[in-house]
Amino acid sequence: MLKVVKEGASYLLVTVNLTEANLNHSDQFKDELIALLNLKKSSVWLNLQTVTYVDSSFLGALVASLKHAITMQCDVVLLGLQKDIEDLLKLIRLDKVFKIYATEQDALNAIA
Repeated sequence: MLKVVKEGASYLLVTVNLTEANLNHSDQFKDELIALLNLKKSSVWLNLQTVTYVDSSFLGALVASLKHAITMQCDVVLLGLQKDIEDLLKLIRLDKVFKIYATEQDALNAIA
């Protein structure tokens, strides 16, 4: 489900290979993301470009993973969100918790 596509000096760029991020995938997603966070990079960048639907259980897994990241002194960055999903995150104020960028280059520019 999660595929590491690039390893930067301080981050992992990971593609989420799902179109519907729902209850059927939330536990596996959380387990895989926590395993990546345990590699002790400073952040994991999740490319969610192919995800067109997200349910509350998957959002819960994302938040639980972020809580784990914080204890590891890491970060979870979201990239390439579909407009509907980005609007949902803004509606429930998760845009205040996650760093969200349109592209990898935008994220790189922000940390430069």
